[in-house]
Amino acid sequence: MSVQKRTILVVDDDYDFRTQTKLQLEAAGFDVVEAASAAEAREALGRGRPDLVVLDLMMEHPDAGFTLSHAIKRQDATIPVVLVTAVTSETGMSFDASTDEERSWIRADALLAKPVRFEQLKQEINRLLKG
Repeated sequence: MSVQKRTILVVDDDYDFRTQTKLQLEAAGFDVVEAASAAEAREALGRGRPDLVVLDLMMEHPDAGFTLSHAIKRQDATIPVVLVTAVTSETGMSFDASTDEERSWIRADALLAKPVRFEQLKQEINRLLKG
């Protein structure tokens, strides 16, 4: 009996980040669907439900990741979302998703600062997919 691979949707306008993350996730045993924008991600979500979404915060609009995360959770609140962002290094603004209050407005299950180490991303993915 074969075990079905989990599918991860990686959404980021940074080609290098998307490609590197895809290769690492595939090497770790995941199927990966890529999207370079929130619009592409919405199309991918229309084609099938991923097991988890890795999502950049700032893409075609500074808040594209927030609005997409809200849309994903409105469509299916059980899809875990990992928000990855360079907003702290680019703007000096800092926020987190460690409390219920922060998660309520961020609408992500985890928040990681770029540059993110793959081991850190994989640890969050494994934690979120355990359930």
